[in-house]
Amino acid sequence: PAPRTLDTGWRGVWPALAEPGLPVISGGRSAGARVACRTATELGARAVLALSFPLHPPGRPEKSRAAELLGAGVPTLVVQGGNDPFGRPAEFPEGPHELVEVPHGDHGFAVPKRADLTQDEAVAVVTDAVARWARGLA
Repeated sequence: PAPRTLDTGWRGVWPALAEPGLPVISGGRSAGARVACRTATELGARAVLALSFPLHPPGRPEKSRAAELLGAGVPTLVVQGGNDPFGRPAEFPEGPHELVEVPHGDHGFAVPKRADLTQDEAVAVVTDAVARWARGLA
């Protein structure tokens, strides 16, 4: 779906998430991470969790989506695979976000069997980083 359509859908769900009155971390993976960044300030998110943020289409770094990430306006954690064709960690601009690399990970955090860490270890990189970051928001 087009970005506008995804944003509209997220805006429709948001009241149910925010209803209990607790701070909400807006988050998503890939296109969902873009939605979370674009709508965070407008919806009153406490923070953004961006998993596999698609910084650019594969092989098209000139089509950068960095402005969406940099414009989130709230604390943001990006967890990115080291071999993500949509943007490797080294390609990300400096900014107010925190960036955690999943070594050898692709866009879905899958790691090759020949990698020096297992798939379970790659998943632990993600979960440990998110838990540490979320605790720091308090």
